[in-house]
Amino acid sequence: MRKAALHNLGCKVNAYETEAMQELLEKSGYQIVPFDEEADVYIINTCSVTNTADRKSRQMLSRARKQSPESVIVAAGCYVQAQADAGKRDENIDIIIGNNKKKELIPILDAYFADKEKKKRSEVIDINHTREYEPLSLTRTAEHTRAYLKVQDGCNQFCTYCIIPYTRGRARSRELADVMQEVRALAANGYQEVVLTGIHLSSYGLDGPEQGKGSLLSLIRSVHEVEGIRRIRLGSLEPRIITAEFAHSLAEMPKVCPHFHLSLQSGCDATLRRMNRRYSSEEYKEKCSILRKYFTEPALTTDIIVGFPGETKEEFETSKRFVDKIHFYETHIFKYSRRQGTRAAVMEGQVSETEKARRSRLMIEMGKRKQTAYEEKWIGKKVDVLFEELVEENGEWTAEGHTREYLRIAVPCCKGEEHLWLNQIKEIEIGKKSQIIH
Repeated sequence: MRKAALHNLGCKVNAYETEAMQELLEKSGYQIVPFDEEADVYIINTCSVTNTADRKSRQMLSRARKQSPESVIVAAGCYVQAQADAGKRDENIDIIIGNNKKKELIPILDAYFADKEKKKRSEVIDINHTREYEPLSLTRTAEHTRAYLKVQDGCNQFCTYCIIPYTRGRARSRELADVMQEVRALAANGYQEVVLTGIHLSSYGLDGPEQGKGSLLSLIRSVHEVEGIRRIRLGSLEPRIITAEFAHSLAEMPKVCPHFHLSLQSGCDATLRRMNRRYSSEEYKEKCSILRKYFTEPALTTDIIVGFPGETKEEFETSKRFVDKIHFYETHIFKYSRRQGTRAAVMEGQVSETEKARRSRLMIEMGKRKQTAYEEKWIGKKVDVLFEELVEENGEWTAEGHTREYLRIAVPCCKGEEHLWLNQIKEIEIGKKSQIIH
């Protein structure tokens, strides 16, 4: 029996695909071992969203080779999709598998092992000209209570800082029947919460209305009907998808969690235009107001880039003031990373690393204050918590899980009480023996 080890880099979509590849290996008789153990095959599902991600991908490939010089090293995903000559330049790689080819992992490995000369293999398609949604699926995930479910791939937005449309291709959606089959399988295996995710989730169905894929809203309605699924959480949404009709429809489905990630990137209109984000700060603010109209204290989270090319100190202050007004639960702050192959990489007005660090620090400090203020609103309130794990610290045990808003809650418990807590939804009063943790 051959042994295989996998390592994932990057987003939740990548994580889903890594777990799907693991299931393919298991079904084919491979024994899965930890990445730091001896294996016949090491598979690194790479990321290329930034130059730093490229570097981490190369480092993991090098680590696998040093760890086991005679093993087969597979580089899959976005880094090798973006770097057409990665295989020639990187001697650590034996097999390259681009996006939309991961489903063929087993026959690719079989062909490599059957080749007596063990020639380097490259399986990469022109991702920019495919309409195929890669059919990967899961029956279980690494998390025991929450299952991430990939329903969409690719992106048509072409933000000026982003390489993803070139590594993932155009937006394409998973067949509704295929999604529902997986949701039912996950429910049958005890999962109570599913997280719908994709590269550009809001585009779900837009590539195939004539094929009956429907819209994201119709997909959510279908998942809502599955017995055993008690929570539906949504991945990152495009702000423009939020309308009164959309929010009202979501609010009528009790399984939908009031936790919405609307990527902002900047609160300054001039910066948004350079980024090719297709909304204004005022439009974004309106979308947040709509969600707060139809949901009680929804958790709104976002991404912010600081130090984008051309962002003056005045533009940064404009962005910071806007973010201050929205009152997010969480703000994920990123210092702009110059990504070769994107329009922003050659823009004038590149901001120094020192200034980016200063702006990042100010945004992070403000974000922490906003997070604390949001959490304090929940003290004394009763909430439903889906418990996921028992944690021991200094001899004290707690059961920990998340509310519908994704607040992480810890409740005192005793060692050995897993059967009383894990994968259970319990009503908890926050602040009465329980606490919110980060």
